[in-house]
Amino acid sequence: MRKLLWLALFMLTLSSLHAAHIRGGEMSYKYIGPGTVTGTSRYELTLKLYIDCNQNAPGQLETSVPITIFQTYGNSLYGTEIAAMSSESFIRYDPASNPCISNPPNDVCYRLRFFTTNVTLPDIPGGYTISFQRCCRITGIQNVAAPSDSYGATYLAKIPGDDVALVPDAFKNSSPKFDPRDAVAICYGSYFTFDFSAIDSDTNSVGKLTDSLVYSLCDAYTGGGQGNVCPNCPSPNPAAAPPYNTLNYSGSYSGSSPMGFNATIDPKTGILSGIAPSAEGQYVVKACVSEYRNNVLINVHHKEIHIRVSDCIPLRARLEPDYSYCDDFNVTFRNEQVNPAGTMYIWDYGDGSKRDTVFTSDGMVQHLYLAPNDYTIKLKVILAGQCFDSTTTIAKVWPGFTPAFDFRGSCILNPVAFTDRTTSAYGTVNKWRWDFGDETSTQDFSTIRNPSWKYSTTGFKTVRLIVESDKGCIDTLEKNVIEIKDKPTITLAFKDTLICSNRPVQDTLQLQASGFGVFSWTPATDILNANTGTPLVWPSITTTYRVRLDENGCINNDSVRVRTVSVVTLNAGPDTTICLTDTIRLRPISDGLKFTWSSNPAGSPIDDANAKSPLVCPPGNATFTLLAEIGKCNKTDLLNVHTVPYPIANAGPDAIICYEDTIQLQASMVANKLLWSPANTMNNPTSLTPVVWPLRTTTYVMRVTDILGCPKPRYDSVTVTVRPQIMAFAGNDTTIVTGQPLRLQGSGAEFIEWWPPNYLSTTRGFNPTAMLNEHFTYYMRASTFEGCYADDTINIKVFKTKPDVFVPNAFRPGASQNNVLRPILAGISKLSYFQVYNRWGQLVFQTSQQNMGWDGRIAGKMQDPGAYVWVVKAEDYLGQWIVKKGSAVLIR
Repeated sequence: MRKLLWLALFMLTLSSLHAAHIRGGEMSYKYIGPGTVTGTSRYELTLKLYIDCNQNAPGQLETSVPITIFQTYGNSLYGTEIAAMSSESFIRYDPASNPCISNPPNDVCYRLRFFTTNVTLPDIPGGYTISFQRCCRITGIQNVAAPSDSYGATYLAKIPGDDVALVPDAFKNSSPKFDPRDAVAICYGSYFTFDFSAIDSDTNSVGKLTDSLVYSLCDAYTGGGQGNVCPNCPSPNPAAAPPYNTLNYSGSYSGSSPMGFNATIDPKTGILSGIAPSAEGQYVVKACVSEYRNNVLINVHHKEIHIRVSDCIPLRARLEPDYSYCDDFNVTFRNEQVNPAGTMYIWDYGDGSKRDTVFTSDGMVQHLYLAPNDYTIKLKVILAGQCFDSTTTIAKVWPGFTPAFDFRGSCILNPVAFTDRTTSAYGTVNKWRWDFGDETSTQDFSTIRNPSWKYSTTGFKTVRLIVESDKGCIDTLEKNVIEIKDKPTITLAFKDTLICSNRPVQDTLQLQASGFGVFSWTPATDILNANTGTPLVWPSITTTYRVRLDENGCINNDSVRVRTVSVVTLNAGPDTTICLTDTIRLRPISDGLKFTWSSNPAGSPIDDANAKSPLVCPPGNATFTLLAEIGKCNKTDLLNVHTVPYPIANAGPDAIICYEDTIQLQASMVANKLLWSPANTMNNPTSLTPVVWPLRTTTYVMRVTDILGCPKPRYDSVTVTVRPQIMAFAGNDTTIVTGQPLRLQGSGAEFIEWWPPNYLSTTRGFNPTAMLNEHFTYYMRASTFEGCYADDTINIKVFKTKPDVFVPNAFRPGASQNNVLRPILAGISKLSYFQVYNRWGQLVFQTSQQNMGWDGRIAGKMQDPGAYVWVVKAEDYLGQWIVKKGSAVLIR
C-alpha cells in the first residue's frame, strides 16, 4: 500500500515536471579575465529561459539549474555547475502600443528567468561546449511535428579554444548580446519584422570593436525528453553529450525556414522579415550569430524563441489584382480586409473624377462610371496620421453581361442538350465551363458552348455554367431544376372534362398536352391531329383518350377523360338574407364549365362575374342571375339576396368627472336590446342612461342587437375620464414670532384659494404671505378647471418673543400627548441639527428636519427612563444662529 502511495506521488510530481512551459532559451558567457592559476580563464555563464507567463505549477519554476561543460574535442565531460537564479522579469506586448493593428494580441508575454554562475576553465585547444537541457516544449507548436510537447530543448554556447588559427586570444571572448525587445505583435498572413540583432562587446587594446557578426536561421535542438525515456529527465544532470539531434519540423517548415519560405533573415542586420504564416499559433525560431575576428570565424552564438503569430490585422491596403463589373456602371469598391477604427481610405477611380475619402471599417464606396473601360484604381489608407499603405488594381467595367442557358430532354436513356443563352452588351462571350452535376462521374464537365450530357441516374441535377467574355466579365449561373426521369414528362392541362353532345348541336374540344418527343393519341375516332399535343376531339359518347409520348425511345403514357352531356345541371342556391354592407359568397351547384353572373338592379358589386362562386356586396335587395355553359349547352338560374340594416348604437359624448364622483350616461339606439360593459361601476347595464362611478378613467362599451333579420351586433363606446384625486396640502402646522412674515406654501391642484383673508397679502395663489400677531388658522381650497376640489387647513402659533427654539423638559413615549422629544421652532427658517445623547455621551438620535423628534427608541428598542441631554442649532428668519443645549427626562 505504501509503495502504491509513493508511486502515485512520484507520478504526480513527474507530470508536473513534464508540464510544457519552455518557450525558448539562450546560453551565453562573459570573459572576466585570467584565472589565479596560469593558463586558466574566468567566465560568467548565464542561462536565459523564456517561460510561459501563466505558468505557476510546482516543479516548473526552478530556483537553480544544472549547467554541463564539455571539452569540444572529443565531447568529453569536463564537469557540471549549479547556477542559481539571479533575476527574473516579464516582457509583454502592450495591445494599446500600436494603433495600426486591429484586434491586437493580449497574450504575447514571456517570463524571463536568468541563472548565473562563475567558472574558471583551463585554456585548451578546441575550447568548451556549455549545455543545458530541459523538457518540455508547449503543445500545439505549428512548425513542429506533433505532438510538439514530446520534445525537449537544448540551449548551448561554445567558448573558443586557444588554438584558433590567426586568433590566439579567441578564448578571450564574450557572447554577443541580443536586442531584448522580443514581445512583439505578428499578425497571420501579414508583413512583419522581428529583431534578432545583437551587439558584440569585445574590444581590442585601444577600445575598438574587433568582432563582426553574420546572422542566419538554424536548426533548434531537442533534449531533456520525458521521464520514461531517459533516467535523469526532464532536466538531466549532466546533460547529454554533443552532438545534439535537431528538432523534427512539420510540413515545409525547417530550421532555415521556420516561418515559411516568405520570411527570411538579413545576414547583416539580423532582422527577420516577410509574410507571416496564415495559421495562428506558436512557431519555434532559432537564430545563429557567427562571430568573425580578423575575418576568422571564432564562435557561433545561438538564441531560440517561440514566436506567437496572432489573428490580428495590421493596417493594410489590400485589393485583388483585378475586378469585373459587368452588371452596372454603378460599382462598389471595398478594401479586402477590415482595418482598425479611424482608418482613412482615399480612392482614385482612374476616370479623372474627384477622389473620395471615407472612414468606414472596410472603406466601402460606390462610384458611377460614365463609359465602359478598364480603369486603374488606386487606394491609399492612413491611420492616425502615422500609418500608411497603398495599392492598385484594375476595374473592368463592361455592364450588360447576363449569363443564361436552357436545356432539352429529361430521359435517362438520352443525352440532355444544353444551349448557352448568355448575352453581352460589350465584347464577345468566348469561354464556357459546364458542370453537369452528375454525382456518378468526375468527367461531367465541358468547355464548349452548347454541349450535351447523358446521365446515368434519375433525380434532380444541379447544373452550373461559368461563362466569360473577352472583356474580362465572368459570372456563374446555377440551376437546380433539371429532373432526369426514366420516362419523359407529359403535362396535361386537364384530365377530366365535359363536352356538349346534343345533336344536332355538337361541340369540338381541344386537348392540351406538352412535353419533349412525339405524341400519338387513341382511339382514332372523332379526333383531328392525333400526332400532336393539341388534337381536336368531338365524341358523341363519353370517351377516354390515351396519349403516348416517345422521346427517342423513352415512352410515357397518360389519358384524358371527355364526358358528354346533353344538358347543363344548375342550382344557383337558395334565397338568403344578409346584413346591409356585408359581403357574401354565392355557392351554386353545377357541372358547367363556364359561368356568367349578372345582377338586378345592375351595378351590384360582383368581384368576378365569371367565377363559379364570386363574392357579392349588394347595396340593397338584389337578384343575381347565373348562366352556366358546357360548350353550346347552357342553363340559367337566379337567387334573391335580401338586405337588412345593421342596428344603430350611440353611446353618447365622452365626459370628465372628479375623483369619487358620479355621472349619468346619455346613450341612444335603433335596436331592441343593449348591454354595457364593464358593469361593475354602473347601476344598470341594460339602460340607455345608467349612472356610473369609475375611480379611474374607463371606456364603457355599448353592444346593441336587433331582431329584424340582421343578427350581428353593433358597438359604440364612451370614455369617462377621471381626474386624479386632489391631495390638498396647506402646509404643516407651524410656529412663528411676532413680526415674522410667514410665506404659505399650498399645493394640490391648478388653482389655490385661501380664507379668511385676514393678514394675507393675497387670497389666491400658491404662496401668499401672512403677517400675524396672534394664533391663527387658514383654510385652503385646491381646485381644477373642471371644478374638482379638496380642502386643507394650517394652524399657526405666534410666540410674542424673539426667534427661539423651545424643547420640552420631559416626554412619555407611547402616551397620547407629548410622546416625542422634538424642538419647537419659533421664528426659525432652518434647523441645522437636533441631537440627543444618553448619560454615557452616546448619540441616540439626530435630525435636521423640522417637526421630527425622538420616540425614545434605538433600533426599535425602548431606552431606559432617565435624563437625556439635547443640543440644537438653528437659523432664524433674520439669518441669526441659535445654539442651545439642555436636558429632558424620559418617563415610562
